[in-house]
Amino acid sequence: MTRTELTEELAQKLGTSLTESDKIVATMLDSIVRTLRSGGKVELRGFGTFATRQRESRVARNPKTGAPVEVPAKNVPFFKPGKELQKSVNPAPVSTPPPAADVAASEQTS
Repeated sequence: MTRTELTEELAQKLGTSLTESDKIVATMLDSIVRTLRSGGKVELRGFGTFATRQRESRVARNPKTGAPVEVPAKNVPFFKPGKELQKSVNPAPVSTPPPAADVAASEQTS
């Protein structure tokens, strides 16, 4: 789903114009970015948590020349999905009855 599709769906569900829906989406995204930039975290219960993590400096290689390149330490955005989101994406497997061969074998031993 793209930002445009999200804006269109929001407009349809709320009965607002596309302009108003885009302002809502933009405000929400700007708020998340501003909070992460200031070192905070955003927790949306049931959905997940947006935070930043410190990535250490390291020495990498230039793929073209093979020369070592120093990559400085930096903060990177991180998303941890909530339990409800994980359950909805990966529903619990439905238990299936054992195969017929196993049932027949267990009946013969009884």
